[in-house]
Order: sequence, then C-alpha cells, then structure tokens
Amino acid sequence: MILYQTNTSLKDGAMHIMMHADADHAVGVGHDAEFRDGTVEMRFMLEDAQDVLGVDIADPQCKEVHSGHLFKIDVGTKQVVVDDKKSGQMNMKFYEARKAKRLTPEQLAFIAAQKKTFPNTLEAGKWHDMLIKIVGDTVSVSIDGKLVASITSEGVAHPTKRMIRLSVPRQAWVDDVKVFAAAATTGK
Repeated sequence: MILYQTNTSLKDGAMHIMMHADADHAVGVGHDAEFRDGTVEMRFMLEDAQDVLGVDIADPQCKEVHSGHLFKIDVGTKQVVVDDKKSGQMNMKFYEARKAKRLTPEQLAFIAAQKKTFPNTLEAGKWHDMLIKIVGDTVSVSIDGKLVASITSEGVAHPTKRMIRLSVPRQAWVDDVKVFAAAATTGK
C-alpha cells in the first residue's frame, strides 16, 4: 500500500500539492497548531473542477478516533462539506466495524448524518480566500468574504485541536496559511 505520495513544489511562494499517480490515499500536509477556539486562514486555488482541498482538524492524542480526526472541511468547485469525524466515521467504534465490514444500517445512517453539504460555486483556476472560524462547538467557513457553511457538533467541541492537515486527493494550490488561537476568556 502506498500512502501520502506527493509531488509538492513552490512557485512564486505558493505550495502546489499534487497526489502521485500511484498513491491510494490523499496527500496529507500537516502542521502542529494547538488551540481550542480560533481561526484558520488561507488562500487556495483549485485548477480543475474535480479538485478538492480538505482541511482536517485533528488531535493525534485523542484515542477515541482513528488518527486523531476531529472534523474536516472539504472545499470543491460546487460545494463545501463539513464532516464531524469524531462522532462519525473515524470514531473507533465505527472505524473498526467499517474495517470488519460490520456496520449496521443504523450506524451507516448515523455516520451519514454527521456530514453536512453546502452548495457553493467556485471558479476553477482562480485564487480564493478562506476563513475557518471555530468557537465552542461551532465551525463556520467563509470563502471570499461570504459565509458558505456552518455546523455545530461534538467533533468541533473537542477541547484541544493540535494539528491542521491539508488533504488533497488530486491537486491544489495553497498560500498564506495562518492559524490564530482565540484569546482565552475568564468569564468575568
């Protein structure tokens, strides 16, 4: 099995992430970033209508889920998908059952309900600005200044986000990635 094979290059300071033709898994580019609430900003470009950029928020120390997956945002040219992985498909009880091909219809329906799809049209071959805002149990996604997706879920509520992974199943351009932790409030 070939995992994480990629051709990554820099052009004019931007990262071009491409999945290797022989790979059987999306390219994963990760960065440690510990916070509870905060924002993730970036510029990105999808060159082709089939391209998708995933932003996976994880806590590798969380053993309730496979590989620490908490929630993921997938941005394509026609939609944005927000998936609570902690409650859904990466929760160890579902992950192990899926590997053993023993998921029940009820479990499959529950997993599917953890994923929300929001229609959104993006022009391929053009740079876009994305802002992901995480507050408590809610994540919202804005692209080019327009709110395009928002969910409230258990995965988002996880107390510590420790890693941001970019997941690219084909290719994507990414630049100017910034992560900001929100200032802690004392409740006074």
